[in-house]
Amino acid sequence: MTTLPTLSPEETARYSRHIMLAEIGEEGQRRLKAARVLVIGAGGLGSPVALYLAAAGVGTLGIADFDNVEMHNLQRQILHGQSDIHRPKIESAAATLREVNPHTQVVLHPEGVTPANAVDLFSQYDLIVDGCDNFPTRYLNTDAAALARRPLVYGSIFKFEGQATVFAPHEGGPCYRCLFPEPPPPGSVPNCGEAGVLGALCGVVGSIQAMEAVKSLVGISTGLRGRLLVFDALHTEFRTLNLRKDPECPLCGKHPRITAIDPARYAEGCAPVPAAASSAEAPPPSSGADEELPLEIDVREAARLLQSGRVHLLDVREPYELNICKVPGAIHVPMREIPGALAELPNDRPLLVLCHHGGRSMQVTQFLRANGRPRVSNINGGIDAWARLVDPAMPRY
Repeated sequence: MTTLPTLSPEETARYSRHIMLAEIGEEGQRRLKAARVLVIGAGGLGSPVALYLAAAGVGTLGIADFDNVEMHNLQRQILHGQSDIHRPKIESAAATLREVNPHTQVVLHPEGVTPANAVDLFSQYDLIVDGCDNFPTRYLNTDAAALARRPLVYGSIFKFEGQATVFAPHEGGPCYRCLFPEPPPPGSVPNCGEAGVLGALCGVVGSIQAMEAVKSLVGISTGLRGRLLVFDALHTEFRTLNLRKDPECPLCGKHPRITAIDPARYAEGCAPVPAAASSAEAPPPSSGADEELPLEIDVREAARLLQSGRVHLLDVREPYELNICKVPGAIHVPMREIPGALAELPNDRPLLVLCHHGGRSMQVTQFLRANGRPRVSNINGGIDAWARLVDPAMPRY
């Protein structure tokens, strides 16, 4: 049996309100000190999770994130402040967490979680907390945690709804793939950058995740294992759904088909895009509207063509996004309405398609090309790249 670390007098004073709880006590607090927890994402969910786990006295706290702090993060990502804008999130997080509790060792993983490192990385920790914001990473985390035989504290947020549970298929419980065997098509479900999210909702769900992590590490309750907690913030209602293990689950069923991490399953979202691969940062290519358009076009080249009057601009974002920022002269048709609006789209000039970051517009571009509109091109990076590289005065979100 592993010997638990002792608590110093300062730590005993710091955690005294925990130690007073009979269900935790000194031994439980020493278990927290011995624990190693990996938090995936230092964003909306990762912020409250990391803050409460550090304050609770978790001995080693890993933070995996490859992103930088942006202005629109500050509405909900409470690890970061105004002075942290453009700073790597893990550096900002580390500074905050060390101030909260200098006794917690903060380990940074700036490469994030990728198919190449996931299982090995998870194996270095006792418990994984998922605070990611995209489906490819969520499925990668699910698969890697199951293969590494580590409990995964799951949380998600969307607009006014939050969810949380604990997946531990190695202990006989269900996994995320028992509920949703395969991810939805890319772009079919908007993320919080496209649909919005109530900032305080992150605090509610993240705090629940931190609480589940603490209980699991101390061993005082099965918590949300086998149950999904759903929170409706708009009407302030909680409900729980019982989860069942799927015997046909491709990951944890009787005859699992996922026995190793195959990078092809996680097409996007799991790692930063190398600078050399981002055409939004590369010199704009030379092209003309009379030539056959490429599938994707640089944002600065798109602006030049639009200014010349040789192309139409199709903005497929939602109406509420247009209230934040828009390009003058653009045609506005939300993505969901495109199939019914084919006949109404102009065909006298090539069409450049724009959304927030380029995901929805790429789907629309491919759809239009498949339906007899070859002179269509996706604007790489969307209106966010437009604001960065064409019109810096334009608000970003």
